[in-house]
Amino acid sequence: MSSVKRATVYFDADIHRALRLKAASSDKSISDMVNEAVKLTLTEDAEDLASFEERSREPSLDFEQFVKALRRRGKI
Repeated sequence: MSSVKRATVYFDADIHRALRLKAASSDKSISDMVNEAVKLTLTEDAEDLASFEERSREPSLDFEQFVKALRRRGKI
């Protein structure tokens, strides 16, 4: 069983109202909705980090040389 920690979060008044209304209409707590949003953000971050790791082995391109190559090939 995971432990639960308490945190104080301050929302803009309009954001808080929107959260309360959504929580009431979805039968979820604000805490549950915030936890889901944070988990989604952390999942996206983990995916980004994995992509960066995969691409770290790719050779890096020099921007100036790349632009010159585009010009030589008539692309720009």
